[in-house]
Amino acid sequence: MDDSRDKRLNQVPLASRQCLVASIACLLSLLLPGCTAYQVGNQSLYPAHIRTVYVPTFDTASYRRDLGERLTEAVIKEIELKTPYKVVNTPDADSVLTAYLVSEGKRVVAENRYDDPRQIQVNMKVQVNWTDRRGQPIGPCGAIELNPEPSMIAAQADMVAEVGHSDATTQQKAISRAAEQIVAMMEAPW
Repeated sequence: MDDSRDKRLNQVPLASRQCLVASIACLLSLLLPGCTAYQVGNQSLYPAHIRTVYVPTFDTASYRRDLGERLTEAVIKEIELKTPYKVVNTPDADSVLTAYLVSEGKRVVAENRYDDPRQIQVNMKVQVNWTDRRGQPIGPCGAIELNPEPSMIAAQADMVAEVGHSDATTQQKAISRAAEQIVAMMEAPW
């Protein structure tokens, strides 16, 4: 049995085996340089010169209680969960993330025939500004021109009372969506 295998191996010309090995080596040499700058993990998604973020309590134009505090708490949790940054309680951190809850409100999306609201949408608009300790906007080095104006984030959530949604849960969902968008804007663009 070993003799038949050796005979088949010897029947393949040496030149074709060398050509196959050379073509595989050439293919690998072309493909591997594309992966040299690739980094695994979330560290490559965020500016590397930032290690700490100070997040003061967000101000709000709303008359609803604790919206600024709840949004601040949600953003801090998202930063700790999804980024390599450490949130600190001191303004001399590497960066400062400030936000202002510009507006929040509700609107009726669907009514029944008696004009009772059946689906309500909660909307929030947040003005966000992420700067380094010198007050300069943070972003990827030289990749894009940064606008010194704060960014606007809009989040919304729907409430359907028949399926058990309440004002509080819908508002919390909108806060969570706004926090996710704020942390996502901290990523470096591709």
